[in-house]
Amino acid sequence: MDLERRPRSLASGIAVAVLSVAVTTLIVFPLKEIAPAVSLGVVYLLAVLLVATLWGAWLGVATAVISALAFNFFHIEPTGRFTIADGEHWVALAVFFIVATVASELAQRARQEARQADERRREADLSAEMARLLLRADDLKGALSEVSHRIATTLGLPSAAIELQDTGTDVRRLAFPLREGSRQVGTLVVPADLPEATLARLQERVVPSLEALLAAALERDELLSNRVEAAALRRTDVLKTALLRAVSHDLRSPLTAIMNAAGPLQSGTITDEERSELAAVITLEAQRLSRLIDNLLDLSRLEAGAAEPQRDWCDLREVIHSAVDELDLPEDTFQLQLAQELPLIKADSSQLQRAFVNLLGNSARYAGDHPVLVRAQPLHNRIMVRVVDRGPGIPPAQQERVFEPFYTAGTQRTGHRGSGLGLAIVRGFIEANGGRVWVESLPHQGTTFALELPLEQAADAAAPAPTPAPAGRT
Repeated sequence: MDLERRPRSLASGIAVAVLSVAVTTLIVFPLKEIAPAVSLGVVYLLAVLLVATLWGAWLGVATAVISALAFNFFHIEPTGRFTIADGEHWVALAVFFIVATVASELAQRARQEARQADERRREADLSAEMARLLLRADDLKGALSEVSHRIATTLGLPSAAIELQDTGTDVRRLAFPLREGSRQVGTLVVPADLPEATLARLQERVVPSLEALLAAALERDELLSNRVEAAALRRTDVLKTALLRAVSHDLRSPLTAIMNAAGPLQSGTITDEERSELAAVITLEAQRLSRLIDNLLDLSRLEAGAAEPQRDWCDLREVIHSAVDELDLPEDTFQLQLAQELPLIKADSSQLQRAFVNLLGNSARYAGDHPVLVRAQPLHNRIMVRVVDRGPGIPPAQQERVFEPFYTAGTQRTGHRGSGLGLAIVRGFIEANGGRVWVESLPHQGTTFALELPLEQAADAAAPAPTPAPAGRT
């Protein structure tokens, strides 16, 4: 039973004392038939122990006095008066009063020890809870607010707050500095009008554990911050290294081809047919160089979080057709199966076109002599697009990595060495526009890239009229 958490009024204590003495007096009457009256004073100890345990020693002593008077008046000869005829009755009454007083004091001590044990148990629970909140929290400020609430609840405070700074004391509040050695790590702020006993508990038993836990939590946060920063630096170094490799090879290759083709153009000995072929080489390599630079710029914006889409209503059929036109590949490279009634989507059409240029170009590169199948159809509240090639497939271990910047698996698949930018840009732009993309593939059984783009309802976004497709497209 928790004796301290249930406050009892003085009036109720007096009432219980009087009632318990009265009941005990009545109980002693029948007991005198089987035992001498002088030996029955011990029965009154039950009332004394009850009152002393619940209301304290001083009311227990008062109950002992009332019990001695009642015992004398009703049960010690001569009854009905407060006189004592026999000397042994004086001894019995004196012994009873001494025993009752000692019992009352012992009950008070037991009550205090129970209260202190309960306080220490609650403080131990508080320390364990503070350790859990501070040492496992992702948000230290939110954890400090919760810890402050737990301290106030455990100690019965009107309020409490933990600040990660030095705050002064004024007439309305007290500030307990939280230190680690000579360094102050925070401040515990409580109301100024608290009882001395509560302030002593805070100072002696709560503040020391809070200091140690807060210092450990701050050190943990600093270590995690350093770890995140180190991971970011390592990723930056990896990107820099990969970028240098891309620049050294993928930029150098088209530049070398352009320079080798430009040299003979200055000669007057080549034929018109050779001049036309060299000009075509220069145009092709310049387009390749332009796409690579565009991809590098796109990736840098995505990595920096600066690729915020400019959303507007657009027709996904037109976006896919524009991507096919930009690739400028033979007409039979792609087989388009696009639903005639594709709803409009709200997205950045230029970003989607960049994503489809890279995705379709990647699939065409590995499809060999087979056409790449592109399907698009509405499905519930989204549009599903599948790009299917009949190439060598992608092993399961590489399927997630193909979306990482600068990851290239092409040399193992077809001997082609790409820059590793295309699919990273595909995922970045698709996710920036609220969609998602994943790969489904089995080795030697082709590859399917699946895309989902969300649909939004709008009164002014009617389904577009079917657009006549060029030859070879649907």
